[in-house]
Amino acid sequence: MSENINPLTIEEVAEECRNCKKCPLYLARTTVVPGEGNSKAKVIFIGEAPGEEEDLQGKPFVGKAGQLLTKILQSIDIKREDIFITNMVKCRPPGNRNPSPSEIETCYPYLETQIALINPKILVTLGNVPTQYLLDTTQGITALRGQWQDWIGKIKIFPMFHPSYLLRNEGTFPGSPKELTWKDVKTLKRAMTELEDW
Repeated sequence: MSENINPLTIEEVAEECRNCKKCPLYLARTTVVPGEGNSKAKVIFIGEAPGEEEDLQGKPFVGKAGQLLTKILQSIDIKREDIFITNMVKCRPPGNRNPSPSEIETCYPYLETQIALINPKILVTLGNVPTQYLLDTTQGITALRGQWQDWIGKIKIFPMFHPSYLLRNEGTFPGSPKELTWKDVKTLKRAMTELEDW
């Protein structure tokens, strides 16, 4: 993480995001989606990019995938307001495509600053895009999900399937993405319970 991050507040970072024109994604966006939640959260959930509903509302994870994420969190007694939720890029890529490497690189300082300000214990990376970028790996989410990874300082990364993947894979049989996610969230909940001052 950069040493000389300006001591901004989370809201000031959000305002910088809203005024950003550093990559072409700003040309097609309706609203910037900086992220939302507890600015002192012990856990940050990181997706890849806003979708259509997020672009319209300016809030992360409010479409079908976001509603599923909320249900997953509720199943282990976690409220959205207790965590922070954001994405690798803060503007919707056209057609909901994955953000490009250059878009991620350009937008990453915003996420980096959010992480530095919030100072969480755990980053939950949802899907391939944030997991591969933050861990600097080409391994896919199927191989990495559910495994704790050391990151910077005392922060750990816990990769999980993106909820949009679960929507495309409805089965709940043993070894299915949904069944594996249920195992993962229980592991996450145990870790969160053990965190100091949680």
